[in-house]
Amino acid sequence: MSLISVLCFIGTLIAYVLAKKLYRKFPYLIFSPAILVPVVIMLILLSAHISYDTYMADSQWIVWMLGPATVAFAIPIYEYRKVIQQHILAISMGVCIGMFAGMLSAFYLAKLFHFDQSTTYSLMARSISTPFAMELTAHIGGSVELVILFTIITGLIGMCFGDVVLATIHLKSHFAMGASLGNAAHGFGTSKAYMRHQQEGVVASLTMVLAGIFMVIFGPYLVQMILYFAG
Repeated sequence: MSLISVLCFIGTLIAYVLAKKLYRKFPYLIFSPAILVPVVIMLILLSAHISYDTYMADSQWIVWMLGPATVAFAIPIYEYRKVIQQHILAISMGVCIGMFAGMLSAFYLAKLFHFDQSTTYSLMARSISTPFAMELTAHIGGSVELVILFTIITGLIGMCFGDVVLATIHLKSHFAMGASLGNAAHGFGTSKAYMRHQQEGVVASLTMVLAGIFMVIFGPYLVQMILYFAG
């Protein structure tokens, strides 16, 4: 433990609290804590010549908390269990097809740019929320650090361009739009869905959680199947 790493940890917490207050006052995308805090931290690390390993020496506990936070995902499943029962077939098919399409497209993208095995597996695991993605990548041999980065980028892109994509494909159902955002952009997409409509947010939350559970259970087998048939 060093003084610099401790200061990095404390600074990250303070930056998040301040960014959250700023976002509540000025609810613009650029002020979102998920965007503003990482940008500020990166600029400070680069200007002060602080290495990533030094920063993570004590800040890794923030990432570790994502594991226990996964337990909270059971809450929306319980609260909206009737919605799941009514639309179980549509939700299940959407999750399965969405996850398979995400992994397959990630595999061919990695193949196109000649990524190594660890980067390829991390990219294939990035289509679910961060805690689930970390668990999945640990089983398939990817990099936890990379999958966190890929997952955040995926969510941010989905949150930024979700409205445009949904408007382009002319979806009318709040259920379908919520499922699309939750499946494609996980946590960020769910946040965006709640901003659009309550039903969209509920469905996005359910889809995100079920997609994560599905991928943790079946993801390793899907990876092997894709590698076998498309590799």
